[in-house]
Amino acid sequence: MTDALLLIDHGSKRQEANNQLFDMVSLLEKFIPNTIVVGAHMELCDPSIKHGVQTCIDRGATHIIACPYMLAPGRHSTSDIPRLVEDAVSKHTDISHTMTPCLGVDDTIAQLILKRARLDHLVTQ
Repeated sequence: MTDALLLIDHGSKRQEANNQLFDMVSLLEKFIPNTIVVGAHMELCDPSIKHGVQTCIDRGATHIIACPYMLAPGRHSTSDIPRLVEDAVSKHTDISHTMTPCLGVDDTIAQLILKRARLDHLVTQ
């Protein structure tokens, strides 16, 4: 099985917001250089989720791990994105997929917030 990570954001009319997704894709590729990493937008701009799934497949993926690149577990990350991924993958019977939860409340994100606020020195173990 060849895994691909499909990182999905909402999409924006502002290009600088869309670029952040692909900056994260580039960073993830550095951490996992032998894994397919692809970015896609849920709506408003390209590449779409359908295109992102096809790119994963074209690059040799047999299993797609779809990850909403969002902080809050709202309708988009719990309903819209899973439905769009399922629709895109359904035409490829030899491709499996899983969904991760959105980023949400997580120790790693909390530590990053404290570090950026320069409060990480106050953390007790």
